[in-house]
This record gives sequence, structure tokens and C-alpha cells, in this order.
Amino acid sequence: MQYRFGPFHFDPTDRRLTRDGVPVDLSSRYLDALALMIAVPGTLITKQRFMDEVWKGVPVTDEALTQAIRALRKALDDDAANPRWIETVPKHGYRFVGELEGGSSRPMAGIWSTGVAGAAGGAVAGVLGGFAYALAGWGNAFLVLVVLTGLLGAIGGAGIGLGIGVARSIASASMVSTVAGGAAGGLIVGALARLIGIDAFTLFFGKAPMAMTGALEGLILGAAVGLVVARAPQRRRSLFLLTALAGGVAGLTIAALGGRLMAGSLSLLFATFPETGIDFAMPFTFPGGLWVTVGVTTIEAIAFVALASLALSSVEKGARQP
Repeated sequence: MQYRFGPFHFDPTDRRLTRDGVPVDLSSRYLDALALMIAVPGTLITKQRFMDEVWKGVPVTDEALTQAIRALRKALDDDAANPRWIETVPKHGYRFVGELEGGSSRPMAGIWSTGVAGAAGGAVAGVLGGFAYALAGWGNAFLVLVVLTGLLGAIGGAGIGLGIGVARSIASASMVSTVAGGAAGGLIVGALARLIGIDAFTLFFGKAPMAMTGALEGLILGAAVGLVVARAPQRRRSLFLLTALAGGVAGLTIAALGGRLMAGSLSLLFATFPETGIDFAMPFTFPGGLWVTVGVTTIEAIAFVALASLALSSVEKGARQP
């Protein structure tokens, strides 16, 4: 990705800023700060995000950031009072407001990379779920479970990843576009997968489990993944808390709305087709088992959101670094 704005040309991979072909001397930190802002034009970059992604958690004062922006403005011949390139949002942070001639849109390769990353994270979550389900009582279908859950997890993750990639190619990489893209991708893939699954079962067996996971669950999980990707902090503890919160809320919301994730869908599937010989059902019907169902759904949501968002965040970080 290379960017042109006014007389400037910025290549974050080569770590060069030039003006009319003449190199502009900037320190590594200041180049990182420019790369962070220019990658998401029009988006507010908070002071904390600068600290996390430019100084990478190294304790510094706000003056260090102020000095970095001052140096960038001097290099870009910009005016804080009448900004052409970098705008100050008092008490919050800064944003790049210049018009880019190139690089402002995510190329198709970037969109596909988010799709692949989402598929990888979803697949890992699905495979781990398959192992857990086998240990929980479906051991006589171990290989089938692992392959099935891994495949479905990959499809769901790919849809969410592609949704985020497309949304960020159309709009800036803001929290709103990222959450909306993830939700839209999850909804579309969830709806299509459910329709295809129902049609396939009906075609081959004359019946199908009608309450399988689908659009609702995909939308909620996609929004949760998008939220984590958009707000992902650098500190592991903060990232863990955000992931647990987003995934937990998503799982509880799905359970409250009567939705099902993988365990519930598989339980319904095996109940619909007893000829499989797999006798294990999620306790959806009796009062005491309701809490088990809610707990399992929440754990599934946290695992999926954590692994899918981790994979997608890694792609985003890699795209920003030289």
C-alpha cells in the first residue's frame, strides 16, 4: 500500500516519506504515527491507541505524542489552526483529514486476506469444539464431529472476515464500519448456510432440523467479532477482557433469543436423525438444563469470537507494520 497526498508520497513498507521525490527525514516513531493515521483516513485515532500501537506500551507522557504530531505537521508543512493533513480532536486524539490519491481503499488481496484469516480462526474454534463435544459424549462420531464443526466454523469465520474486509474497503476502518461489516457477513453466511443445509437434508432424507443456527446467530457473532477487531487493545489482559465480554454478551443474547450455536444445532440434528446412533442431546427442554444450555452457548460464542477476532486482528496488525 502506497499513499499520495498533495506533493507527498508515503510508502509504509519501505518506510519512506518523500516530497516531490525528495526524502523527508522523520524518526521511526513518527513514521509509525503517520502510518497509523493514514491507514484509516478520517478516523479518530485516540491517544491510547497511539500509545498502544506506536509506543507499544512503553510508558511515555502525552508530551511525547504532542511532539510527534508537531514534528509531522512541520514535515508536512501543515497548520494546526487550519489543518490540511492532520486534525486535532481536543482531549481525544488526532485524525488524518487529507485527500489520498491512492491506497485509501483496501485492495482485493486485503479483502481476501481477512476472509482467509476469519476462516482460519473459525476453523480452529470449530475443531476445538468438535474435540470438546466428543469428550462430552459424542465419542462414537469423533472424526465426523471434528470435520463438521471445523468446516462450519471456517465458513462462518470466512463470511465475517469477508464482511469486515468489504466494509473497510467501502468506508474507513472505523468501529461502525467494522462492526456493521462483521454483522452483515455473519448474517448472510448464516442465512445461506441454513437454507442450503435445510434444503440438502430435505432432499436426501425427506426431513430437516428447522431450528438450526442461522442468520440471527451469524449477525450477533459477526458484530461481536467486528467490535473486538475495531477496538482490539495491544495489552493481552485488556484484549482478553474485551473478547470475553463481547463473546459472553453475544452468547447470552443468542440464548435469550432462543438461538442455537454448534452444540445445540448438532443436538437437534442427531435428534432429528436417530439412525445415526448418536445419543446425546443438549438439555433444552427441562428447567435445570436451561442453565447448561445457556452456559454452553456462551462458552461457544466466547471461543469463536476470541479465535476469529485474534486471527483478524493479526492480519490488521501485519498490514500496518512494515
